[in-house]
Amino acid sequence: MSNQARHTPRQSAGAKRRRKKQSWKGAFWLLIAAVVLIIGVDFLMARNRSSHSHGMRPDYDSNLTAVRTNPAMDEEMVEYTAMTVSFNADYHVPNWVAYELTADEARGEEPRYNKFQQDRRVKGCATPADYRNTGFDRGHMAPAADMKWDSVAMRESFMMTNIVPQIHSINSGAWSKLEDKCRSHAIADSAVYIVSGPVLTDPIDFRIGATGVAVPRRFFKVILSPYADPPQAIGFIVPNEDFRGGIQACAVSVDSVEALTGHDFFSALPDDIEEQLESTPNFHKWSRINR
Repeated sequence: MSNQARHTPRQSAGAKRRRKKQSWKGAFWLLIAAVVLIIGVDFLMARNRSSHSHGMRPDYDSNLTAVRTNPAMDEEMVEYTAMTVSFNADYHVPNWVAYELTADEARGEEPRYNKFQQDRRVKGCATPADYRNTGFDRGHMAPAADMKWDSVAMRESFMMTNIVPQIHSINSGAWSKLEDKCRSHAIADSAVYIVSGPVLTDPIDFRIGATGVAVPRRFFKVILSPYADPPQAIGFIVPNEDFRGGIQACAVSVDSVEALTGHDFFSALPDDIEEQLESTPNFHKWSRINR
């Protein structure tokens, strides 16, 4: 019995050593698993950040250029390489033009095409001659400078379906500055979504050319930066006349543009995010470009 008593403690010590060894091995493998998990999460986050700058999108993003047009407006939808046009045959101008602009696209180097063309496929499309000797510029809604990434996109931006009568001081002034700012945001924020057009809910005072192209009193532009930190959205209402104050004086909420035009923008966003982004404009915050 004394032998058994002496043998028992030796068994207990061995068991303790085995338990300690097993415990050490378990902790070691738990540490390895934690390191692998951290590395994996960091890799996925890095890939997600990279995907934003290389064109990969969350599922709903493919619809962010979709617009619900004011139901009172005549509409023919026209799809081009880089832009979607809702064309109004009654007024011979677009209701709106929508497109996405990525950072890479904003850095494009395709030469300017500079030859306006009628799109004969589209009912009511104006001709370049409609603008001749009228005092109005052929104002791009989707600017040619945003299409320098592709030769076809560049040529299509000169289709008259993308053009609206603008006075020269606006086309080369506030409207041009706003377009430049959008390109800067595309580069800084990975991508932006832009919708522009004439305000066709205003009375049309006169028309130009043999086609009878409507001359709008105002233009709108809404811009969404879904990958900015935090995401941002803002709207602009730009008079088609000389005015003071620059683009800051034109800044409004996206909700305000929707109320004025009757269109619904960025409806593919989750409702809570859409409500948050569209309700309050913050020009100073939007104007700061974080590179």
